[in-house]
Amino acid sequence: MNNFLQILSRCSRFVMISPILLSILGIFSLMSLASGQGTFPSREVFIQSAALIVGLALAAAVMNLGYRYFIGLEKYLYPAGILLLISVYIPGLGISSYGSRSWISLGMLTFQPSEIAKLIFILILTSYLSRKKEQLSTPCGIVKAALFALPYILIVAKEDLGSGCVFCVIWIFMVFCSGLKLKQLGRAFLILCGFLPIIYSLLAGYQKNRIDAFLHPDDLSLPGNYQVWNAKTAIGSGGFSGKGYLHGTQSSLGFLPVPESDFIFAAIVEELGFLGGLLIILLFAFFLYHTWKTAKYASDLQGTLLASGIGAMFSFQAFENIAMNLGIMPVTGITLPFLSYGGSSMLASMISCGFLLSVSARQKL
Repeated sequence: MNNFLQILSRCSRFVMISPILLSILGIFSLMSLASGQGTFPSREVFIQSAALIVGLALAAAVMNLGYRYFIGLEKYLYPAGILLLISVYIPGLGISSYGSRSWISLGMLTFQPSEIAKLIFILILTSYLSRKKEQLSTPCGIVKAALFALPYILIVAKEDLGSGCVFCVIWIFMVFCSGLKLKQLGRAFLILCGFLPIIYSLLAGYQKNRIDAFLHPDDLSLPGNYQVWNAKTAIGSGGFSGKGYLHGTQSSLGFLPVPESDFIFAAIVEELGFLGGLLIILLFAFFLYHTWKTAKYASDLQGTLLASGIGAMFSFQAFENIAMNLGIMPVTGITLPFLSYGGSSMLASMISCGFLLSVSARQKL
């Protein structure tokens, strides 16, 4: 117990407090949505609260064990992550929702394997890149690093383009933080851009529709534009200080689709206004700043890579979700960390914070 308290005392306060405040704000938003729809107390509020409590306990356990213990399990984690991702294709286990097959049924509950697979991906990539650091200065080494990650990216992108993009962003940031020069990364990016037409042709129909909708925002007949239009309406109607807690109309009257998950930012801003949106952005900014600070001052390369991978994951998801609500990014189904409803997302996010706290507690002075 004394050892745990000593570790806790050395952790970054912002990495610890900001996610808890965001999670509590998200639960209050779910309570408001349930009240407006006449379903309070709702199943979503109960599951999100339980996931937060369990997630905090798991984060504490991870922080106490230390990140090096989990990185050493790469040979077990790599196949485990692959099995998790392909479990959605098992008949009777995998289920489809909103056009993608990304969940598995566990009786009364559903679980999204890609949320945990993101964290596994970061752990195995941390182990691989720390071992192969010297090889990354050559084109062959970069190709090998890409091939190492490719199975994860291909499997998840087939049904969930948003999560596939998250995996790609994680890989790019972690490879860069492992010592790859920006010039080399730029060349790799240009090569990738050349393959974009081929990648687009391989996308599923609903994924192409979302991209087409983003390119033609005024055409409400395209799937996705109706949701974004109502999200922007909700945000605009909130004004400076909002309509007041429990007084959101766009969400309670059913105009705002999926307000508990994809568009929870719009639901909160409608009730709390510009000030509420600014509070969310500032909490994320403080959290992400200290996440990258943790990566910079980590005691070893493994700590730097692990914190940078988690930082890339949270940064991209927060940016994409908020930008999606504002209509400046395509609708991808990426949730807003800590705020959006989802037990799988909450558990994975809290465990990720446990790894960040583990790195910060062992960082250089």
